[in-house]
Amino acid sequence: MTMYVDIITAIVIGYLLGSIPFALVIGKVFYHTDVREHGSGNLGGSNAGRVLGKNVGIAVIALDILKVVFAIFITSHFKYAEMASIWAGFAAAFGHCYPIFAGFRGGKAVATMFGFLLGITFFTFHDPLMLIVPLAVFIIVILVGKMVSLASICAAIASTIFIFIDTPATSTQVASLLLTILLIYRHRANIQRILHHEENKVSWLMKKK
Repeated sequence: MTMYVDIITAIVIGYLLGSIPFALVIGKVFYHTDVREHGSGNLGGSNAGRVLGKNVGIAVIALDILKVVFAIFITSHFKYAEMASIWAGFAAAFGHCYPIFAGFRGGKAVATMFGFLLGITFFTFHDPLMLIVPLAVFIIVILVGKMVSLASICAAIASTIFIFIDTPATSTQVASLLLTILLIYRHRANIQRILHHEENKVSWLMKKK
């Protein structure tokens, strides 16, 4: 029974932390702007950067990563630490996409996917390749294609493949697969634009201001 209590508690903690809409908070508090009404309309760092500038985009990405890491850190101290931290991380990513604090209109799970990988690397499995492999794929694809969406999808797929090969823990494999499916689903419109050669290419990261 304790294991199920740990997992349920971890999911609740992860979801609530993941639901904190940093792009919305920063946009409204400092710029009096609801980023959901501009650009792609989502609460991710890429859209925040597109609407409010490079510094805001980077700040939102960092905070979205850290909220997942924090969820994993907290739950890594539970009795059933591995299971709890894995599902807390997934729940945080899900909460980011469907945040209770922002009308269930959130981001696309890109930063939170890397938060998940960073968190389990440091606090659960201590295997840096879990983060390095998908991050390398992300960087290579974005440098070549300059599309955050495509780089994110490729990184997510690479992450799941690596985890299935490297990690025998079924819960981690399932959580990683679900996270990849979630990320791809959230990018379904981007996939259509990529197929029609209409996808926006990242530009705000290249700007000096």
